[in-house]
Amino acid sequence: MKRNINIGAAIVLGLISVSIHAVELMRWERLPLPVALVIGHERVVFLDEDVRVGLPTALAGKLRVQSTGATLYLLASEAIAPSRLQLQSVTTGQIILLDIAASPGERALEPVRIIRGDPSQTTDESPASAPSATPIPVALTRYAAQSLYAPLRTVEALPGLRRVPLRLTGELPTLLPTENVASMPIAAWQLGDYWVTAVKLRNRGTNRVLLDPRRLQARLFAATFQHANLGSVGSAEDTSVAYLVTRDSGLERAVLLAPVSTGDDDDEG
Repeated sequence: MKRNINIGAAIVLGLISVSIHAVELMRWERLPLPVALVIGHERVVFLDEDVRVGLPTALAGKLRVQSTGATLYLLASEAIAPSRLQLQSVTTGQIILLDIAASPGERALEPVRIIRGDPSQTTDESPASAPSATPIPVALTRYAAQSLYAPLRTVEALPGLRRVPLRLTGELPTLLPTENVASMPIAAWQLGDYWVTAVKLRNRGTNRVLLDPRRLQARLFAATFQHANLGSVGSAEDTSVAYLVTRDSGLERAVLLAPVSTGDDDDEG
């Protein structure tokens, strides 16, 4: 009898182990993936890379989404009709669509692992063909502008791109020294030998400022402004963004250093 009890316990433990480690595999092939949720039970979604989550406002207070690295934790607090979540890769900008729905149930569902389809099966819509057709500085600038201004679902993927940490902090007083404009780096990306840094520009004066790339004081490969000019301070148009492209290094190696004032000039004469 004791032997039978031990065998039974081993079988039960084995079943528990299988249950714990069971994972539902889903393949992303540009079709929305259905992810069911049980109210009050968290469901885990594993991905191959870090993502940002686009959460519809209608789900506020109904769905808790937590992200840790390449893992999502979804917890519904009430019934949810079929709704769509957008997951955007932090590195490439590619989007995965999840169609979620939450209903009552007694037990949590197994985790989900999302894998991508075979890249060799991509069609002429594949973003992988973009870099060869578009110069890298142009593609970088477009991606940066879309990331800051466009809706999440419209950001075009850019294979090989990665977001890089900012090495410059605070204002850049030497970037536009002839204008009364505050310049602040806010984000940077790299693709191959090129970097693009998004720099927020804000007018500090009452006069409209025409944004002219020839007035930028930096060793740049290319420069593009989101808007042609800045409105007076306090207006809705007093802020814009400059996209500064550098090669072989980030913007920290391209901007000119501010001269150190010793105060001697005031004493002369």
